[in-house]
Amino acid sequence: MNRRHFIVSAAGLLVAGPVIGQTAPVMQVAKTPTCGCCTAWVERMVDAGFSVEVEDVDQVVLWAMKDGLGITSDLSGCHTALIGDYFIEGHVPAREIHRMLAEAPDARGLTVPGMPMGSPGMGAAGTGDPYEVLLVLNDGATQVFASYA
Repeated sequence: MNRRHFIVSAAGLLVAGPVIGQTAPVMQVAKTPTCGCCTAWVERMVDAGFSVEVEDVDQVVLWAMKDGLGITSDLSGCHTALIGDYFIEGHVPAREIHRMLAEAPDARGLTVPGMPMGSPGMGAAGTGDPYEVLLVLNDGATQVFASYA
């Protein structure tokens, strides 16, 4: 799959939404091939019941995808996922993804900016830094969706 096809396909997922008859949308994750914390996060998502497809891409493609989704550098993490009508950026806990899908807010997605220790895939839960899960609204503004101590 070439870069342009991947970016166009990823953007198309945001408007296509889940397939009729499908019980839960598939989470599509773009990450670099050498990132161990991304792999650990994907494992946590599978453990939480998500069906996950992973695409290993180089950093240039990943940043182009983030740019196409309107994910600014201050909101970015190390991997980007698409599920249903939303993006998931960085080490967002599965609980918050399930909550967002259930509540279906009018928003673009969730992010955990950076790579905070203690977030899913970044060491044991509760052993790192406090962090916030941010809901990214359609205008690019954010609001706190959840806080972790």
